[in-house]
Amino acid sequence: MTTLDILKKTRAARSSLAALDETAKNRILLAMAEALMAAEDDILAENDADMTAARGHINDVMLDRLRLDHDRLAGMAEGVRAIAALPDHTGRVLSEVHRPNGLVVRKVQVPLGLVSIIYESRPNVTSDAAALAVKSGNVCVLRSGKEAHRSACAIVKALKSGIAQGGGDPEILNIVDDITHQSATDIMTAKGLVDLLIPRGGAGLIRACVEGASVPCIETGTGICHVYVDKAADLDKALAIVENAKTSRPSVCNAEEVLLVHSAVAAEFLPRLKKRLVDDRAAAGKTPVELRLDTRAAAIIPGTPAGERDFDTEFLNYILAVAVVDSVEQAVAHILTHSTGHSEAIVTEDPAAAEVFVSGTDSAAVYVNASTRFTDGGEFGLGCEMGISTQKLHARGPMGLAELCSYKYIIHGSGQTRGGSAAKLQNPCN
Repeated sequence: MTTLDILKKTRAARSSLAALDETAKNRILLAMAEALMAAEDDILAENDADMTAARGHINDVMLDRLRLDHDRLAGMAEGVRAIAALPDHTGRVLSEVHRPNGLVVRKVQVPLGLVSIIYESRPNVTSDAAALAVKSGNVCVLRSGKEAHRSACAIVKALKSGIAQGGGDPEILNIVDDITHQSATDIMTAKGLVDLLIPRGGAGLIRACVEGASVPCIETGTGICHVYVDKAADLDKALAIVENAKTSRPSVCNAEEVLLVHSAVAAEFLPRLKKRLVDDRAAAGKTPVELRLDTRAAAIIPGTPAGERDFDTEFLNYILAVAVVDSVEQAVAHILTHSTGHSEAIVTEDPAAAEVFVSGTDSAAVYVNASTRFTDGGEFGLGCEMGISTQKLHARGPMGLAELCSYKYIIHGSGQTRGGSAAKLQNPCN
């Protein structure tokens, strides 16, 4: 079946999903979670095949991103259950205005329609996207990358089984068989079929979708995330935050890629940083972080001299670009120049410095004394997310149920008609 055929049959299933109330959608979601775990052996076998095929072609960090095991699959199922527990946004009245002429104007949330996600090597995106789509009343077409395709297909098979067991139409969720560039192009240009395209992956994928799509597209994910250690920082707190932001899972978009350190504390902080991220990790048999240092940082600790593009690169690896700055204002200016608008953090005990940073930094998520790794739908109470939007129109930050809805106006009258000379005089353009 062609990609366009899959899009058409999925779109045709919208009416079956629209007919379901919140109770019915939740029943389907809980069945999807159970079906995931029931298919554990099949899913993990397909994931093992993906892992085998990917070894030697992607680095160890990205392999970890691809890997599934019992705990990760159980976490995916729990994410689906968490979405079932969230309030349904569909049909919510956002505002209601009673006009002098008797008209009642209601602004009501409605599903977008058909949401398509093009993603790379993260199998968990499959269940997150499917669950959010069902709860928000959207049908969904997935297109995975080649590295995760076997895993994604096995997950979709299980989820469709759960949808059927829960009393829904399995055609509300589908995955594209074709993993060539053509299928991505078909989705990007499917005007009239795709209501929203969400790319999730590296900078190349996101750029290709944003530049090549003729359907509405959300720019997501690319995360050149910064942590700034202020002169008023608690340095123990700063070390813990930097370590977590960089090393807890470097392959994800909310991982720290750039560290900025105030010159007043750099001589004390940077040697402690090197010991923590390089020496201690090597001694413990862990991958040490490669520190790519600007000239001022390099005068304090040894490391790799920062190249021209190191402050504009999403490494997705155990690499951290480091620069020394002289003020919070200089840190903000650096971030505005190099950030992708994802997540930034300041570590400081000075409320005034925190306010300068928060008000001056123009990113989707701005932290004071916390790791950038919290930019996540689950951590924000959204269950999970379709992606992290780094743009400003329609959605920004983690995209949950609310961001998968549009709205329409529903107007109730009692026979009102518009016209008359008085109205025309008051509104000559109308």
